[in-house]
Amino acid sequence: MELKEIREQSPQDLAARKHELREESFHLRIQQQSGQLEKSSQLRAIRREIARIETVLNEKNKSQTKAAPATAKKK
Repeated sequence: MELKEIREQSPQDLAARKHELREESFHLRIQQQSGQLEKSSQLRAIRREIARIETVLNEKNKSQTKAAPATAKKK
């Protein structure tokens, strides 16, 4: 998934996708430990996508946090 696509999704969708990726990562790590994983590059790709999602979620949380005090001060 590209960064542009990630930024367009809602925080709830991103959290759900992050959960799915963490489960997939878990299963791939188990396969790797048992010697069944053929493409070890999948683990790296999943870790990077999780990091991208977490970065976007943090950006969205920070922008909401900054916007909330500004609206509260106006009242």
